[in-house]
Amino acid sequence: MALFAVLPDLTSPIIGIWEACFRSLILGVVQGLTEFLPISSTAHLKVVPVLLGWGDPGVAVTAVIQLGSIAAVLGYFRADLAEVLRGVARAFRYGQWSDPSARMGVAIALGTVPIVLAGLALKLWVPGYDNSPLRSMGSIAVVSIVMALLLAWAEWVGSRRRQLDDVQPRDGLWVGLAQTLALVPGVSRSGSTLTAALFDSWQRPAAARFSFLLGIPAITLAGLVSLKEAFSAPSGGGVVPMLVGIAAAAVVSWVAIAWLLRFLQHHSTWVFVIYRLLFGVAILIWLGARVNG
Repeated sequence: MALFAVLPDLTSPIIGIWEACFRSLILGVVQGLTEFLPISSTAHLKVVPVLLGWGDPGVAVTAVIQLGSIAAVLGYFRADLAEVLRGVARAFRYGQWSDPSARMGVAIALGTVPIVLAGLALKLWVPGYDNSPLRSMGSIAVVSIVMALLLAWAEWVGSRRRQLDDVQPRDGLWVGLAQTLALVPGVSRSGSTLTAALFDSWQRPAAARFSFLLGIPAITLAGLVSLKEAFSAPSGGGVVPMLVGIAAAAVVSWVAIAWLLRFLQHHSTWVFVIYRLLFGVAILIWLGARVNG
């Protein structure tokens, strides 16, 4: 009888781990679907678990799950990245800074600086950012609607004549400044960078490709810095569930990258504009129903 008495105590941690793995799996799928589409992964990683009754997973958990998306983009663009590194190496050795690959490397480096500085500022001077009003459901809804309108404007006025080989260092700074807006949930890193590039006359596939490459350093740094905090956070569930989330994000991100690049070859971004508007309005309706209910 004593043996059976202790069985619940032995099995309950296993049940807890399975539940945490399931939650991380869902978060990883959500992350993979939304990181590279211009609809805001951070917003969906806040909204989906809240609607499911799990609560906000927090900034650290969100940042670490994004490492799966980085693994996907590194693998998908490995040839592009290798050429960028070779171009930068040739530029340092022979002074060939006019080479498109070298210019891409400089643009990525310059574009990473603004979000790194802004992220450090948040870390140092806004310690309670996890509970900031900027991360509230209402803020996410409003920001999503505003960014939808900006993307629509960029889609409307952009001339779409520039290709990836036309990249200049100032493009990195311009799109990199737009990338810093993604620190606010609902903005969307890919959405803000794609919008900025479209305003600057980039073709849609080239704008998306540059957005993916530019995001590699920033997302990687954010994930690595948050590793310890995320693995110890109650919402993360521990090491194994977090690894499940990262793996799911990697697989789904790869599929999302391939799909988006094919989609933008022949389609506009209006479908994402409409989705973001509906997403923001739906949250506002839900919040209104909760207040009135």
